[in-house]
Amino acid sequence: MSDIYQDLKVMVIDDSKTIRRTAETLLKKVGCNVVTATDGFEALSKIADNNPDIIFVDIMMPRLDGYQTTALIKNNKVFQKTPVIMLSSKDGLFDRARGRIVGSEQYLTKPFTKEELLGAIKRHVLDEQAS
Repeated sequence: MSDIYQDLKVMVIDDSKTIRRTAETLLKKVGCNVVTATDGFEALSKIADNNPDIIFVDIMMPRLDGYQTTALIKNNKVFQKTPVIMLSSKDGLFDRARGRIVGSEQYLTKPFTKEELLGAIKRHVLDEQAS
């Protein structure tokens, strides 16, 4: 693994501590800076402070779900170009379509693999920077 992921800022928003910890561990191993949030409200304040390169957001969360959170991120001029990857334990066509409508770039089904996480980062952050 090269240092291509070094110092990338990645945000993981999920109400599951296990998912947050899993993603954080995988991403830190390759050199990413990881910021986590337990729900959309916490995430929105942290996004402004941390300006992440990419955001992974769970769909099913209390208070503000993944669709609402993504829509709020995408409606903000500062962050509308930040890639948002939806995470869900459901792999439904409807969920994928709804994710697209609110502006997410990709949809990963949980449990995700290290390859899926890094692949999403490579595709939406690194390849974009290169082009």
